[in-house]
Amino acid sequence: MDRPWLTIIGLGEDGPDGLSPASRSAIERAEVVAGSARHLALLPDLGPKAWVWPVPFADGVDQVLAMRGCRVVVLASGDPFWFGAGTVLTAPLQAGEWVAHPGVSVFALAAARLGWGIEGVACLGLHAAPLARIRPHLANGARLLVTLRDGAAVRELAETVTRLGFGASTLWVMEALGGGRERVRQIGAAGFDLDRVAAPVLVAVAATGQGMSCGSGLPDDLFAHDGQITKRPVRALTLSALAPCPGEVLWDIGAGSGSVSIEWLLAHPSMRAIAVEADPVRADRARANAAALGVDRLLLVQGAAPAALAGLPLPDAVFIGGGVSEAMLAALWALLPPGVRLVANGVTLEAEALFAKWQAEVGGSLLRIDLSDAGALGHKRGWRAALPVVQWSVVR
Repeated sequence: MDRPWLTIIGLGEDGPDGLSPASRSAIERAEVVAGSARHLALLPDLGPKAWVWPVPFADGVDQVLAMRGCRVVVLASGDPFWFGAGTVLTAPLQAGEWVAHPGVSVFALAAARLGWGIEGVACLGLHAAPLARIRPHLANGARLLVTLRDGAAVRELAETVTRLGFGASTLWVMEALGGGRERVRQIGAAGFDLDRVAAPVLVAVAATGQGMSCGSGLPDDLFAHDGQITKRPVRALTLSALAPCPGEVLWDIGAGSGSVSIEWLLAHPSMRAIAVEADPVRADRARANAAALGVDRLLLVQGAAPAALAGLPLPDAVFIGGGVSEAMLAALWALLPPGVRLVANGVTLEAEALFAKWQAEVGGSLLRIDLSDAGALGHKRGWRAALPVVQWSVVR
């Protein structure tokens, strides 16, 4: 197009006072100014060109895109491209169809009020996401800024933080930052008793408690399971062999409790994982484990490999934790492109023989993992050996 038809403007609680000259000019020239009722109320002189955004949000996106050719302004909160509507609106557009004038983000306003260096703060947009996503970010001394949908969600967040062992954390409940209704209140998470919390709202968290380890091999008791789980030491070795890198995709075949794919996702927020599990009860359990540990982005495919792999996005790494067979390895070898890392674990003699055969034919490395735990032996103590695990790792 010759010029942008869509202008996305970041609007703060200070209304027109916070707008740049370019934003003011775009609003004056617009044929349609779209926004939530709250945003439109901040600009009371729009007249008939004001267009109230419908619910659900996705319906409004389609209707705005249908206005292509008109001069349209969309009002969004603060910085529209930081947990805002900007990326959703522009995803279907071609370069040159839009221009954006970001405002000051609510994260920047909150950090300025508290004197926190924003580069050392975790900023989370949970206004439309599960609150459990906060869990990987909770650590002793950590600072978080969290946007929430409304006052009820603030209480839910305080209860979540407390349930996760961080009840001693300090919360700052920040309402309508940057405007005439601004209010900031400080309270402990465990003793939360604030009422009449108004949107828009952000909660700052100064965390106090014991967080999850950042290393591979989380304790087994963090995962609900029926015994079908890659145990902590073996899981640590398995993840080391899988060698996760930011942005990569894992196939976790025979996922069981989902422990390997969950730790893969915890390694970096850009990671993706697809867990394939034939047993419906285990599949539901793996999905619940992922949600509880803050990585609900795990994609769970219920079915048996290799048939269940059809049509899935190709991975960068594959883990086979159960049900390995000649047919599965042959199907994977034919399906996977060069460069994909494959790691398979087995405890049976048949699996060991299969891995030895494939290692001789296509290469890779074989590792035998023998582990023993100290335990009671009569009135004394002794070693109790676990079944040895044979691990084959190879690059396709």
